[in-house]
Amino acid sequence: MTTADRRRFLSTAAHGFGALALGTMLHSESKAAEAVSPFLPKQPHFEPKAKSVIFLFMEGGPSHVDLFDPKPELTRMNGQPLPQKFGKVLTAMGTGGNNLLASKRKFAKCGQSGLDFSDWLPHMSKCADDFALLRACQADGLNHVGSVCQMNTGSILAGKPSLGAWALYGLGTPNQNLPGFVVMTDGGDPLGGGRNWGTGYMPATYQGTQFRPGANPILNLNSPQSAERQTDKLGLIRQLNDIHRRERSEDTQLSARQSAYELAFKMQATAPEAVDLSRESNRVKEAYGLNRKETAEFGHRCLLARRLVERGVRFVQVYCGAGSAWDAHGDLEGNHTKMCLRADQPSAALINDLKSRGMLDDTLVIWGGEFGRTPMTEGKDGRDHNPYGFSMLMAGGGVKGGVVHGTTDEFGLHGVDGRVHVHDFHATILHLLGFDHERLTFKFHGRDERLTDVSGKVVKQILA
Repeated sequence: MTTADRRRFLSTAAHGFGALALGTMLHSESKAAEAVSPFLPKQPHFEPKAKSVIFLFMEGGPSHVDLFDPKPELTRMNGQPLPQKFGKVLTAMGTGGNNLLASKRKFAKCGQSGLDFSDWLPHMSKCADDFALLRACQADGLNHVGSVCQMNTGSILAGKPSLGAWALYGLGTPNQNLPGFVVMTDGGDPLGGGRNWGTGYMPATYQGTQFRPGANPILNLNSPQSAERQTDKLGLIRQLNDIHRRERSEDTQLSARQSAYELAFKMQATAPEAVDLSRESNRVKEAYGLNRKETAEFGHRCLLARRLVERGVRFVQVYCGAGSAWDAHGDLEGNHTKMCLRADQPSAALINDLKSRGMLDDTLVIWGGEFGRTPMTEGKDGRDHNPYGFSMLMAGGGVKGGVVHGTTDEFGLHGVDGRVHVHDFHATILHLLGFDHERLTFKFHGRDERLTDVSGKVVKQILA
């Protein structure tokens, strides 16, 4: 190589070395930004219909044959055995051979769409044209712990990331001063506890933040220190944590704790306003039932859910009956009368409130439990668990209103056509959030894990 050739080579290569350095710097900045906040908004696979999700979780198993799926044949054959063509039915409490139990409820065709609602849900029935009713949902678990876990994580076995965690991991959140994933229960924890909003093998940063029941859902919002002193303290904690992390392998618990410190600092400025319901009008409070003992607690959480998504929170889960309060193994009439009274008015108010504010179009509202209940009796007046064919409601966020998808058999025991497994249900939710559920993955132990495991189909028939 001549001297001129060497000079030309070095001159040309110098630009390449500069590009390599620039690329390294940009990558470092990108990683640094990610370290500052893992919650920065991210682009989904395609344009989403829903920007946020509110999941109203009726834990314990609402009875679809008494709420949304009337069965005249069940009434006609009340007290008789289930026909032999159904074979042996496996149930949690061994009631597969028990006699049929007719519903005592009165059903009506509601709205212009004519969706069926029982007289237990007079307020929700007025929102019939906003709901898509999935009548043939299916799950894999017979008992509450596994089934609640599956509805939340896609698996009856613990250790998988929750639906809310997947949403936060995939999308981030537009409000960096509030948690992107919030969970509210009515006093106790759902069966399975925090794993229902946990992250499994994902970084712990994406787990749900549990708000307390009552007027003060977040403790210790008022700092005893000055803002300047607290900022210095937080900076020192960040430096020490960074040193700790560099000296050890990646510690997601530490990262989550560090993010929690930083988020808590930001929340002291923004959260008090977000959770202050005194700013709402008396008309709105009464619509949610805050003036009635039976509806006040759940109504408070539903109204708070609206305020949170209004401020950019990505995923809010509101439990009604945490600890399986809908579990009507006996006294179905007494149990569901109480629980429907608690849930009906606030649920309808949330739909109407979102709609009046122009938020329902991009807020997906889900209503339902972990499974339904059997058409056969348990004891004298109860129903057993039924994961074979039950109902779930969806509204807003790109879902058609006033439609029914799927059917169960003449007694409401099994899904017959239009069956929607929990994996299909989750695939549809992710689709509405802008994701191909097969491509939203997280690598764990060399495998690209996903919420829907190795199955799941989007229920296109209910998409607007």
